[in-house]
Amino acid sequence: MNGNETSELLPTLEMLTRLGVAALLAGVLGIEREVREKPAGLRTHMLVGLGAACFSLAAFSLTRAASVGLPIASPIEVDPTRIVQGIVGGIGFLGAGAIIRHQGDVQGLTTAGSIWLVGAVGVSAGAGSYVLATMTTVLAVVILVVLGWLERKFLPQQHTEPEKGDG
Repeated sequence: MNGNETSELLPTLEMLTRLGVAALLAGVLGIEREVREKPAGLRTHMLVGLGAACFSLAAFSLTRAASVGLPIASPIEVDPTRIVQGIVGGIGFLGAGAIIRHQGDVQGLTTAGSIWLVGAVGVSAGAGSYVLATMTTVLAVVILVVLGWLERKFLPQQHTEPEKGDG
């Protein structure tokens, strides 16, 4: 199968839209991490979301190509859920790299969680589920911003240093 056959399965503009939505929504979460001066910020989150969307589009293209009879593989050999499974595992590994232990405190858990979440946003956008991707992003912003503010305001004993332990 050449690139033209793949493009015919999903129009180029639709692929660009899916990739763009994934990068944009992941960027919204990355900005929050960037503002808090976390090691994984805007660019990291955007790249993770974009990569997840790309893998999703690749899975969709392979599945679609097999179903219309293009000579890539038999439909039994093409399983998009295995690609999503690989995305989840790979991003989990990436998020684990954001977690550090420093003087008895564990830091980076929230950032690791947000990296993992933007992978899900990217997969959703890559699959064309814009509403799901957007709702997930909005809820994540509420969790990161609003609940973060509430934690700092009402649970100050857990936040002796402004961002310590926040992730």
